Amino acid sequence: MKRLGVGIIGFHHLHSLDYLPHFDAIARTEVRAVAEADPAYLARVCGQTGIDGYEDYNTLLAREDIGLVVILLPHAECPEAVERAAFAGKHVIVEKPMADTSGGILRMIAATDKAGVTLSSPYCWRAHPASRKIKALVDRGMLGQLVALEGRCAAGSPLRYMEDGISPWLNRRAIAGGGPMHNLGTHWIDLFRWYLKDEVQQATGMVSHLQHRLDIEDNSFGIVKFRSGATATLDISYSVPKAYPAGRDLFIGLRGSLGTVSWSPAWGGTADEVFVVSDHPDFADGPQSTLRIASEAAEGYGGVSGRVYLEETVNAILDGKPPGISGTDGLRAVEVVEAIYASAETGRVVTVADCA
Repeated sequence: MKRLGVGIIGFHHLHSLDYLPHFDAIARTEVRAVAEADPAYLARVCGQTGIDGYEDYNTLLAREDIGLVVILLPHAECPEAVERAAFAGKHVIVEKPMADTSGGILRMIAATDKAGVTLSSPYCWRAHPASRKIKALVDRGMLGQLVALEGRCAAGSPLRYMEDGISPWLNRRAIAGGGPMHNLGTHWIDLFRWYLKDEVQQATGMVSHLQHRLDIEDNSFGIVKFRSGATATLDISYSVPKAYPAGRDLFIGLRGSLGTVSWSPAWGGTADEVFVVSDHPDFADGPQSTLRIASEAAEGYGGVSGRVYLEETVNAILDGKPPGISGTDGLRAVEVVEAIYASAETGRVVTVADCA
């Protein structure tokens, strides 16, 4: 069996080490090198893993036995790293939201397209078993025409990024690109685009710095309108206390002309309940049903969803097929965030770029 050599670049990120169990579990991959500019942190990672390590990621990119690199650098540094990886002929996965600006993602797309290599980003909620069940209901018409969506992601304090000096850069807008809407809200934006097979046209937003008074916002809110006319609300924040179960308050809601879905994802869990109400005559589980969806326990970022995303992306690369999630998908999510931020600054409804 052909195995794809993997290199991981950047370990001042909360998720870097969490990729290793997934690649270990995927039969077609092998992590062969890591890169981190901080020598003390690099020594720590290599000591923990026994994997070859380099302070200069260009040395990793020069290795012929590595075909895929995963980049988890500060967002503002990712575009250059992707350009260098593409020039070296490597396929690339960039941790979402991929860059500090949509312009940076455009650079990535141009470089990887020119080099003929894959570019993807781990919007792994698409791979969650409950998400796929909901997507199937939508595609079968069980909810009718989707008219409204609701997404909440309230995570813990941004001060956690400063603990042990792991990723304090996430609290600097000039490097990170923004706060929770940029870092977390892109997940729900991408998920809603996928459910609807549609793009956002307009956005309205408000943000608050009241809770932590940092350079980034700690609470952010968006109302977006899709080309189909469907609207979605986004409540994205770094606001829940340490005592909150699993450190996340998550919710997804869909309303259609024939039915609704309510789902509070079990972050870190393996059992989800999705409440569905449908007036569709072919909805065999209804008209009211609580779908209990189990998922395999999997160590690593995002649990089984992260593993499924990576395995499907690796298989696409090795089989010469496009990935399920493209660089353009990442671009569209960040364009929406930028429109939400622009609205928050101007007090006006903002048209999202390139949605015509």
